[in-house]
Amino acid sequence: MIDLKNYPLLSRIDSPDDLRRLSEAELTQLAEEVRHFLLESVSRSGGHLAAGLGTVELTIALHYVYNTPHDRLVWDVGHQAYPHKILTGRRDRLPTIRKRGGLTPFPKRSESPYDAFGVGHSSTSISAALGMAIAASLEGRDQRAVAIIGDGGLTGGMAFEALNHAGALDANLLVILNDNEMSISPNVGAMTNYLAKILSSKLYTTVRQGSKQILSRVPEVWELARRAEEHVKGMVAPGTLFEELGFNYIGPVDGHDLDTLITTLRNIRELKGPQFLHVITKKGKGYLPAERDPVTYHGVSPFDPSKDRMTKAPSKGLSYTQVFSHWLCDAAEREPKLVGITPAMREGSGLVEFSERFPERYFDVGIAEQHAVTVAAGMACEGLKPVVAIYSTFLQRGYDQLIHDVALQNLPVVFAIDRAGLVGPDGPTHAGAYDLSFLRCIPNMIVMAPADENECYQMLNTAIASGRPAAVRYPRGTGPGVRLQRDATTLPLGKGEIRRRGKRVAILAFGAMVAPALEAAEGLDATVANMRFVKPLDEDLVAELARSHDYLVTVEENAVMGGAGSAVNECLVAHGLPLPVLNLGLPDRYVEHGSREELLSEVELDADGIRRNIAHFLQQHDKLKIIA
Repeated sequence: MIDLKNYPLLSRIDSPDDLRRLSEAELTQLAEEVRHFLLESVSRSGGHLAAGLGTVELTIALHYVYNTPHDRLVWDVGHQAYPHKILTGRRDRLPTIRKRGGLTPFPKRSESPYDAFGVGHSSTSISAALGMAIAASLEGRDQRAVAIIGDGGLTGGMAFEALNHAGALDANLLVILNDNEMSISPNVGAMTNYLAKILSSKLYTTVRQGSKQILSRVPEVWELARRAEEHVKGMVAPGTLFEELGFNYIGPVDGHDLDTLITTLRNIRELKGPQFLHVITKKGKGYLPAERDPVTYHGVSPFDPSKDRMTKAPSKGLSYTQVFSHWLCDAAEREPKLVGITPAMREGSGLVEFSERFPERYFDVGIAEQHAVTVAAGMACEGLKPVVAIYSTFLQRGYDQLIHDVALQNLPVVFAIDRAGLVGPDGPTHAGAYDLSFLRCIPNMIVMAPADENECYQMLNTAIASGRPAAVRYPRGTGPGVRLQRDATTLPLGKGEIRRRGKRVAILAFGAMVAPALEAAEGLDATVANMRFVKPLDEDLVAELARSHDYLVTVEENAVMGGAGSAVNECLVAHGLPLPVLNLGLPDRYVEHGSREELLSEVELDADGIRRNIAHFLQQHDKLKIIA
């Protein structure tokens, strides 16, 4: 437990109502307490750190000025929302964050009335907040909606779609750009804070609107004034783009200056229509190691904050992400036309070494998954060999492009799909639960799932050699420990293999489920097949096993509905092979956060769960045979 005696102000804050009872003079101390509490808590429990350290003052100012939860705050993604959780009644539960049964890692509507919108994927906040602002306007409610989006989130196309729509409406929407990549240089810091107060004031707004009404009656003078205003504002603030989209741009503002933030937000809250506030913050603010290396301290395991740098946990083996990293560099050495593409996930997807060794062939497109897929299609049209490294959950965002721009044209784009299946602490927003279902229904696609590290490497070779749209999906973390052979070996297309021989029941396992299936088969009269390919499915192997066994069991770390098991069922029907089949996979519900091991046990996809389900299935069908 964290001793709240060390936090005299924060210990009194159980809701934003308590926060609003503080004097403005006390808020600076509160900010320091929140920052230290966040560091103490996350260093013990793990979680997202650097982004939250940078939004402490902004969070305090928002809850101080706005009447939350009546006024709506929508946090983009949610990495930056830990201070928000601390100040909205969840302070004492923060050490449970990302743990099974504990706080969710992102805002979630069912967790708190202060979480106006559930988030997980980037660039959604402006759309959601605009919808809330429109609803308030239609129902005549005096209510404000605020979207807080990072500069990374603003690279997503959906954010610009929302800005384009909002600028054409009169809804009372405030978009706050939390810009934590820029620094505030001394020659602009004080001046821009002063300008923000002026640009957000009623006097400026009244004069500005009144002048526009008068000057608009004289077209030539109005055009000159409009251009002059754009030119002057463009010199002191980078807001011309947002002004052109229909927003009143204010900023940039020092996001760690509470006085400026509170004054500016108070002024903005009284303004009508779409407003845009540009706030400059420092990721990792107040904790020097995180300020120096915000990438490392973005998401952390428990660590000692007194040490100057984080100690890495000893490696438990080669992760699938590292396998991909090795393969990508090896393949680039062999193939000069190979290019690597990531939607802002260089570190998470294993492209650091590739980006350093082959910088001219490395493309980070920002948080723009749709663009990542289609730019790869364009490259493939011109003879390049694009590899898109992407998390399973994020590929969902580029599904239309995957179908229309890649598969329909049968373009040779390789999709290296990381974080397939259950990812653990990040919860259902980041689980890769559906890729086998949504990929296998697309014509021209090759879909593979490796059972171990070396097979993953071989499948990536197979994908790039196929000359077709191909996906290799692999889980988070390490494999069973099979040694990597870094050569150009490929696999026979659409062919699985038998890993264990039995007579009574055949277990058809896909990808990461091969290892627990082999363990579960001990004590059962079971054959275990490593199916390897979800598409094209090894129909000959399925038919052979169906003819030589009494029962079939399919096991996959994907939704049962429409997944690999469904492909096996369809194959059996097509071949006229009726026999009892048990399909094991992810259930038809969202699996909440916890460790990956805990979640696999919960859904009975560990060895014990698989064995237990098969034993029950056999028992039930044996009874039916006796009755018959």
